[in-house]
Amino acid sequence: MSGIIGKKLGMSQVIQDDGRVIPVTYVICQPNEVVQVKTEQTDGYPAIVLGFDAYKNPSKNKKFKATKEFRVDNADDYKKGQKITVDALKEIEKVTVTSISKGKGFAGVIKRHKFSRGPETHGSGHHREPGSVGMCAKPGRVMKGKKLPGQMGNVQVTLKNRPVISVTTDKNVVAIKGCVPGANNSYVYIKFQ
Repeated sequence: MSGIIGKKLGMSQVIQDDGRVIPVTYVICQPNEVVQVKTEQTDGYPAIVLGFDAYKNPSKNKKFKATKEFRVDNADDYKKGQKITVDALKEIEKVTVTSISKGKGFAGVIKRHKFSRGPETHGSGHHREPGSVGMCAKPGRVMKGKKLPGQMGNVQVTLKNRPVISVTTDKNVVAIKGCVPGANNSYVYIKFQ
């Protein structure tokens, strides 16, 4: 097994026996269903596609709100319709977490790229502007990838090597150390290492 889909519940903290306080994010991982099994012969690589959070009135083509493909070592161990539970995380120490970060709308360069402010006094009109971005005669344009104002957030973020603090099998909840990108109730893709 190489992954599972969950939904972010929120953040809290866990107090260890030695008195250390560890921030954790709780992710609920209801049983995932194997929607498709990909094999070396048919697709060129072994993988499974998991479905999570089924629709109340599913259509013929759309049964789950979230689906994700995970690579596996041996696809023969899985069958279509099989349930993958949070028990798969019991022996795992670290995971890779992927989710969509919170969208923050249109933002300037100070908020988006941590630019410093310009002079505040002596009639300067340059307070929160990005500054000079153009070029001379050659190439005579603004190069791609320049740090400028624009959409902030609402992008896919992947965090690697996140320790798993606890797994509660009866409630299907996983506690992952630190923060997980995205708002509460957003989908989280957990990949085992």
